[in-house]
Amino acid sequence: MKDKTLFWNPPVELSQIDKMICKRLTRTGRLFAFLRRHRHELFDESFQAELATMYSDKPRGTKPKPPAMLALVTILQAYERKSDAAAVEEAVFDRRWQMVLDCHGAESPPFSQGVLVEFRRRLMEHDMDRRLLERTVELAERTGDFGGKVLRVALDSSPLWGAGRVEDTFNLIGHSVEIIAECAAKVWGRKVDDVYAAAGLALFGGPSLKAALDVDWDDAAQQGAALMRVIGEVRRLREWIAKTIPDKVGEPEMQKALDMLEQIMAQDLEPDPEGGGMRIKRGVAKDRRISVADGDMRHGRKSKSKLVNGYKRHVVRDLDSPMILAATVRPANEPEHQAAEELRPHVERFGKVVELHIDRGYLASDWARDVFDSGERLLAKPWMPRNGKCFPKNAFTIDLARGVVRCPEHVEAEIHGDKACFDPATCDFCASRALCTRAAIGRGRTISIHPDEAMFVELRRRKSTAEGRQSLRERVAIEHCLAHVCRRQGPKARYWGVRKNVFDLRRVCTVENIHALDRMRNAA
Repeated sequence: MKDKTLFWNPPVELSQIDKMICKRLTRTGRLFAFLRRHRHELFDESFQAELATMYSDKPRGTKPKPPAMLALVTILQAYERKSDAAAVEEAVFDRRWQMVLDCHGAESPPFSQGVLVEFRRRLMEHDMDRRLLERTVELAERTGDFGGKVLRVALDSSPLWGAGRVEDTFNLIGHSVEIIAECAAKVWGRKVDDVYAAAGLALFGGPSLKAALDVDWDDAAQQGAALMRVIGEVRRLREWIAKTIPDKVGEPEMQKALDMLEQIMAQDLEPDPEGGGMRIKRGVAKDRRISVADGDMRHGRKSKSKLVNGYKRHVVRDLDSPMILAATVRPANEPEHQAAEELRPHVERFGKVVELHIDRGYLASDWARDVFDSGERLLAKPWMPRNGKCFPKNAFTIDLARGVVRCPEHVEAEIHGDKACFDPATCDFCASRALCTRAAIGRGRTISIHPDEAMFVELRRRKSTAEGRQSLRERVAIEHCLAHVCRRQGPKARYWGVRKNVFDLRRVCTVENIHALDRMRNAA
């Protein structure tokens, strides 16, 4: 049975003051006017019933505020980039906010910061931020601005720098030890300095661990000795905890802090093969944690030259309308194709994808393979093979139907398994041998055959034609869309952690979709 106490029923017809405000919002702030005119469509009875399920646990205490009204606050926060504290004040002092939230002349805010924090937690817990974005698409579908049984979509990503501080090995260990000491002091009932003193720690508790070590960091021997001093103090802290508060080790905060320290030391340290003891690991550990504050941040790359410390945001847009269909945020080191698999079901709920425009990084996804295997259109720039000054792979004709590869000199080799090997006797006396291979005499050229070779052959064929290149240029729509999203959200994450930043991206995309709806309705 529906809980009607959580439903919000503001007036549909504009009052005189609403008309006056909307009249002034023709150049700037048009989102306020759109939300006032169409809030009853966006948050109809069916969607409000969905939002009400977030409170199915019937929380005790103060009656929850209508989730539809709080969802509007969330949209306005993304639109004007306002914090919770600023949103509370805007609801009292900004007549545009009051118009949208139906609280004209309010002398006290209709919600508090705590209410917004709790609403946001429930929104993420029930994945309703995704539904809020989808709701804008459904509204466009209802009005005929979007829809159909088939979809042409494009997918792309951009860097999102993490909000946590990126730290080196010494600072990661030092920061972790400080958190453990704070947890220990809390359960022990003493001050943090008392923990340092009781455990016999001399390096921690000051403004800087590196300042306390006071070594020449360009001297490898001094750096190694400093590391062993730090490891020694970490060991003493562990021993003190096991001896003094062994019954508190399993408490959630303490266990989380101890696990974080173990993770950092395991990823960053390795046995020293020369002098015994430990040293900082050569190279970068897989899935290395780079921040104590935000454990989800990772080192990654957008390209060979562009490093990212944090995340990547991924957005899917419909090519026949300006609507964003789905969005997510993933750690920067995660391959793009994994994000594609996460986004796929959220896109396909709107229809069958018959044309998929993607970047090269998404080609390894099952989504791309399935689109190609089903005979639909997959458009992406193919990976271009390189082979120094020798003939690249795309200089050879790969005929998968016949199971042969033909070289530039029109010699064919049969495909066996994952490769095609040309006869050394033929290659040794070929006029183009110097341009084809650097293999020793007696060895012929070998061409590797990828499991998805048929897909790559087709992508290279399309890129070689004027029509194919024109089709590839259609993905500029997602690039422009992503640029608008990045401008609104900013280059740096607002929150710590993947899930909260997914929420932030989705609400930003919701704002972009509302702008698109406004433009389409005004153009009609």
